Amino acid sequence: MLCMKPKVLCFALTLLAGLTLGFVQPASAVTKNGFDLSNSILDSKDIKRGGPEKDGIFALTYPKFIPAKEAQLAGSERVLGVAINNTYRAYPIRYLNIHEVVNDRIEDQHFTVSFCPLCGSGVLFATNINLADGKTAELNFGVSGLLYNSDLLMYDRNTQSLWSQISAEAISGPMVATKLPILPVWHTTWASWQERHPQTQIMHGDKRFAEAYKTNPYPNYKKNRGLYFSVTNKAPRQFHPKEQVLGVNLSGISKAYPFIKLRAYDKQCFTDKIADQTIRIEWDDANASAWITDADGEPLPSLTSFWFAWFTFHPQTQIFEYVDNANLKACGT
Repeated sequence: MLCMKPKVLCFALTLLAGLTLGFVQPASAVTKNGFDLSNSILDSKDIKRGGPEKDGIFALTYPKFIPAKEAQLAGSERVLGVAINNTYRAYPIRYLNIHEVVNDRIEDQHFTVSFCPLCGSGVLFATNINLADGKTAELNFGVSGLLYNSDLLMYDRNTQSLWSQISAEAISGPMVATKLPILPVWHTTWASWQERHPQTQIMHGDKRFAEAYKTNPYPNYKKNRGLYFSVTNKAPRQFHPKEQVLGVNLSGISKAYPFIKLRAYDKQCFTDKIADQTIRIEWDDANASAWITDADGEPLPSLTSFWFAWFTFHPQTQIFEYVDNANLKACGT
């Protein structure tokens, strides 16, 4: 169920009738990291152990925030920016590299900020749900230690279901095949986010992980063409596997806007059409970030990720071309 109030995003999932939080695991069940995969919509051989066990990567819930002026963060550092109900928050990638999942709330909107370092993908999910008894609850997510297509598999602590980050879908467990609503998120630099939203707060790291925050666990990963884990659909070599792309899904059509092409096109704002819907693409070359809005300027959910990750989940994707493309127009024309 989706409900909206002025300036307020309020998404809710309705649990299927008869869903219970406890269930009996069949004797023949396939399990990995303690998760029952007997009803998985994926082939269990494609679900990989990433190394850490369940909760070996420590997700955060309701972390502390500080005003922007108190932040000790270089302007060039990357953040995921969240804007809900006129409240703005920044989640530094250096913290998300360590935790991958942050459960949070703004007013009555519960949400989860997720980041997969192997896919370069940051996704924001609405997690409010309506239970069968009419009460409202929120899903609380942890890190399973499992991967699919090199991407983070989260799990919800409510039902122990596994969820694919990029597809935003439960792939096993009581909530299998359920989709999570995706909210807009901005993947940009701290300087850019702070300039656009000077009233922003910024997540303060957990002091228990102070030493871990000082080191990038993946120092050369983005430069190398190699992947740590196999994927089901291998991306064409026309782009570096770790080339950043802005991806969007509209009316069943997916399209990727590789940053290398946005940089070559060199337009800060232009419109395009997908499935007869006009969208605006805004490109910030100085901060290597891009986002999508509708024709009226309202943000639309999109995904910034590595090219290989976008393609393996969207093998039928269209690719942005600016030569001889009659759909493209400068914003305001």
